[in-house]
Amino acid sequence: MKLFCIALCACLTFPAAHAQPATAPAPAQPGPLATIAALDVPRYMGTWYEISKYPNRFQSKCVADTSAQYSLQPNGTVQVVNRCRKENGEMDQAIGEARQIGAATSPKLQVRFAPAWLSWLPMVWGNYWVIDLDEAYQLVAVSEPTREYLWVLSRTPQVSAEAYDALLLRLKAQGLSLERLERSRQTR
Repeated sequence: MKLFCIALCACLTFPAAHAQPATAPAPAQPGPLATIAALDVPRYMGTWYEISKYPNRFQSKCVADTSAQYSLQPNGTVQVVNRCRKENGEMDQAIGEARQIGAATSPKLQVRFAPAWLSWLPMVWGNYWVIDLDEAYQLVAVSEPTREYLWVLSRTPQVSAEAYDALLLRLKAQGLSLERLERSRQTR
């Protein structure tokens, strides 16, 4: 049966692949993802509310009120506490750790939610790049080099349409797909 499905897919896609002229240009690939110039980590600490995101598997049970609390630790790392409301009304929580990569003002961080004893494994760390941040540290966009993940966060549960639309234009210019972005529900 598996072989049949593979053969069927090949038959269905083969004619479509050859229907275009051989000289049709490939879609332009975006350049490397750019981060902000510098991040003041202590100023970034505090509560951020999720305004929108690319859907992902680790937030699949979240239906509302998603937020992140960042706290600077004495060793220079950042404690990350992500919370969200599940369908049954209960709050779900995940506690992780973030570390800055590079200089003290680097906007590139890595975050892990795996147990601390696994922190030596590179695969438990995910990239957390600050790619857009207003001067007042009120609205931020976070992604990673492959653009698979994207979050828009705000210091308040709601953000003005004007500020959000302006951010979306900057994200589009960075090669991020606005079609994948879904608004997050905040009931606060």
